[in-house]
Amino acid sequence: MSGLDPASGDGGTAAEPGHIPVLLTEVLAALAPVAGARLVDGTYGAGGYTGALLRSAADVAVMAIERDPYALAQGQAHVARASGSLRLVEGCFGDMADLAEEHGFAPVDGVVLDIGVSSMQLDTVERGFSFQGDGPLDMRMGQSGETAADVVNSASESQLADILFHLGEERQSRRIARQIVRARDTAPIERTSQLAALVERTIGRRPQDDRHPATRTFQALRIWVNDELGELARGLAGAERILKPGGRLAVVTFHSLEDRIVKRFLTRRSGRTDHGSRHAPPQQDAHGPGPSFHLLNQKPITPGDAEIDANPRARSAKLRVGVRTEAPAWPVELPEVLGLPIIGDGARR
Repeated sequence: MSGLDPASGDGGTAAEPGHIPVLLTEVLAALAPVAGARLVDGTYGAGGYTGALLRSAADVAVMAIERDPYALAQGQAHVARASGSLRLVEGCFGDMADLAEEHGFAPVDGVVLDIGVSSMQLDTVERGFSFQGDGPLDMRMGQSGETAADVVNSASESQLADILFHLGEERQSRRIARQIVRARDTAPIERTSQLAALVERTIGRRPQDDRHPATRTFQALRIWVNDELGELARGLAGAERILKPGGRLAVVTFHSLEDRIVKRFLTRRSGRTDHGSRHAPPQQDAHGPGPSFHLLNQKPITPGDAEIDANPRARSAKLRVGVRTEAPAWPVELPEVLGLPIIGDGARR
C-alpha cells in the first residue's frame, strides 16, 4: 500500500496487480538484506513485501506466512515464478517460530510484519470486512472459527460493549451494544449493511464527518474475530526467537492499539521503559533479562506526503524497527504487560 509499485520490472516476482505495500522503501532500508539472506514475511497478503525482498539482494530466500485461503491460492503463481526462493506457508504469523523451525528455515536475518486487514480483504465485499458494500458479516481472515455475525448475535451486551470500547476505542460502545441486542431479539444481524445502518441510527452522523460512524465498530469486531492483538504479541515473541544476532524486525502498524504493543515490546526488550516523566531519561527495565533488541529509531517512521497522496490508506501507518542482540529471548510475558486489553473474563484477548 505504499507509493511504490513492486509489480513493475520484477523478473517474475510481482505482487498482486494494483497492490502497493506501505512504506516499502523504508522497510527495505530498515531490513538492509544482504546476499544469501533468509527473511520472513509474516503477513504475505498480496506479496508486495515478499516480491521486493526477493529482489533486494542476490540469492535471498523468503518464507512468507499467510492464513487467508484466497491469498494462499493467489500466491501459488508467485511461488512458481520465484524458482525455489519463496516458500509460501499456510498458518498464522504468531506461530512463525514453530513454522520456521518446522520448515528448516531458522534462524533468519530479518522479519517484516504488516499488521491488520489487507486491501484485498477490504475491497472484497463477500469477505464482510467493510460497510462500503453489502456482504455477509464475516470478517475472518482465515475460514475457520466464529464470524463477526456469530459475535454480534451471541455475545452478551456487556461483552459487546467491552469489545467495541477496548478494540475500537468507541466512546458510544454501550449505546451501540444495547441497540445490537435489541435488534437481534427481532431478527439476526447477518449483513454488513444491517450493522452499519444500526450504528448510524444509534449514534448519528454529522454532515462534516469524514468517517462513517460504524468504522470503529467494524474495526473492533474484526480485531476480535481474528485475535489480531494476541496474534501480534505472539508474532513479536516468535520473531525474537528466530532472528540471528544482528537480524532485524520491521513492523508496520495502522492504529494506536497495534503501535502501542509494538512500542512496548521493543522498549522493554531494549532494556528501557516507557514510564515516567517525558523529561527524564529512559530507565532500565529490571523485570527482564539482558536487552534482546536495540532500537534502530527512537520514533516511528511514517509515510511522507507523496506516499499519502498516492495512497490515502497509508496515512496512519507507523514503522518500528528493532535489531536483535546476542542476548537470549525473553520468557513469554502476560498479554497485559504489552498493553493488550482484557475483554470480559479475560479468557480471550
